Amino acid sequence: MKDLIDTTEMYLRTIYELDEEGTPPLRARIAERLSQSGPTVSQTVARMERDGLLRVRSDRRIELSAKGHRQAARVMRKHRIAECLLLDLLKVDPDQIHEEACRWEHVMSDEVELKVLDALGHPAVSPFGNPIPALDELGEETVLPELPEGSTNLAALAGEQPQQAVVQRIDETAQLLVGAQQALVLAGLAAGSTVEFVLRDDFIVINAGNGDQTELSAEIAQHIVVLP
Repeated sequence: MKDLIDTTEMYLRTIYELDEEGTPPLRARIAERLSQSGPTVSQTVARMERDGLLRVRSDRRIELSAKGHRQAARVMRKHRIAECLLLDLLKVDPDQIHEEACRWEHVMSDEVELKVLDALGHPAVSPFGNPIPALDELGEETVLPELPEGSTNLAALAGEQPQQAVVQRIDETAQLLVGAQQALVLAGLAAGSTVEFVLRDDFIVINAGNGDQTELSAEIAQHIVVLP
């Protein structure tokens, strides 16, 4: 993540994803996500505020302006389209997709996006089940899917008795946490898959389809949305 091409775009996408998952977008959260120092984040946020992309509220929460939100949605759109391309067409290993898409999101043109969408059959969600925003700007008439009623995160649902659920989304944070991608791959977790799980010693134990078991921490599991 150190070879970021466009710092402003990466900040916009990070604020967008924090909003999307319901986490208050604070400078401290940006520093954690991007592994940057507090002073660096404060300077960048101040510059972006001067540029009219966001404002810092009195409660320290960061709020994107209409201009900032449009730009953030475009970056996230490119990111998730890149994820689809990398997995579905190029067959890149799932644990490499997120970081690679973070590079592609800064350089993919609208023209290339349209060609990729055509090649992929016009997906509305990423391989992780997250909706691809701002598709209307590319002339797409896709209605973004909403989470089914009753959806919750895996950590909240897990108990001492084994149960099953269908994976709806694996949010951006779960893709960023150290070791998370490898654990998700080992567990066979993917959007649309049915998983069997049980809570054991503060870990969620996933029974993978091949008979193996994989342990997920609550930190990872709380960013996996499932439907019982």
